[in-house]
Amino acid sequence: MSKSTTADDGTTIGLDLGDKYTEACVLDDSGEVEERFRVRTTSPGLSKRFSGIAPCLVVLEVGTHSPWVSRLLSGLGHQVIVANPRRVRLISSNDSKNDRVDAELLARLGRADPKLLSPITHRGADVQKDLVLLRNRDGFVRARTQLINQARGFAKSLGDRLPSSSSKAFPKRVREAKKEEIFPGLETLLQLIDILNAAIADMDREIERLSRERYPVTTLLRQIKGVGPLTALCFLLTLEDPHRFKNSRSVGAYVGLRPKQRDSGKQQPQLRITKAGDEMLRRYLVNASQYILGPFGPDTDLRRIGLKLAERGGKAAKKRAIVAVARRLAVLLHRLWITGEEYQPLGYGTADVEAA
Repeated sequence: MSKSTTADDGTTIGLDLGDKYTEACVLDDSGEVEERFRVRTTSPGLSKRFSGIAPCLVVLEVGTHSPWVSRLLSGLGHQVIVANPRRVRLISSNDSKNDRVDAELLARLGRADPKLLSPITHRGADVQKDLVLLRNRDGFVRARTQLINQARGFAKSLGDRLPSSSSKAFPKRVREAKKEEIFPGLETLLQLIDILNAAIADMDREIERLSRERYPVTTLLRQIKGVGPLTALCFLLTLEDPHRFKNSRSVGAYVGLRPKQRDSGKQQPQLRITKAGDEMLRRYLVNASQYILGPFGPDTDLRRIGLKLAERGGKAAKKRAIVAVARRLAVLLHRLWITGEEYQPLGYGTADVEAA
């Protein structure tokens, strides 16, 4: 591609990011394919190829490499659009799908109207690294649960049962019950769980330190009973900038807690939530909601709203109440973050929360 290309020329480049190579399609101002090229999906490879190109519009789909690639290309002066995969079904459902075709489709969609792609803004590098800590911990917790379930399953298949306990105390309780010899390898499983317990405890201390030193605003969010350091920090890192939301109500939809909508005429079916956005944050919010509505939850506006919804009856009433409280909790957390106000369990922004 000519190095004299400028943004004013209307040049658009679609990138299909692969794990090893990236396919690119260059469209000129008239929408004709000017060039196709292939480049290694590495920082040196992309830097060398795009540093000699005058600023232009680059469109790529969100994925594993899209955060650092978008930051790299933006740093080189290009306008980068990261397409929301939910809005580019044209690519996934294409009968003639391949990397070259995908790159061209992204370029044409970006050239037609970038808003059609519902562009995603990736978080900064430092915030992403801190979020990796939470995801790493989450993976360790899942691995620990899987190992405990595996141990219990093996014991049951042999006509025995392992003692009930918390995940943290599981190895100790099994050893106290003299159950290490139930089946070969159980002691090895216990040792692995011990290692995971120690690693999770170290991460918890690091999360507390990060919250205290780098993200003190989490203290505001933790005013709500049921919102601990994990939920507060995950909420902060996932949203990153609270001011990019027009209003607090939109946060509920952002984390995928808004019901789907397929109204047609007089038909308004009740559908499941969209489950868009970050799955881990949504899970933490639901866990906090379960505590708020549980036997140990204090008397708050959120609890009263949730219990009222649960009383409406039906098999799914309690589940709907939990999701509704989780959505309102997201709205409330954003409100506290924006205003920096002291949280009042009863009477705080009742109208705003109910409207959400």
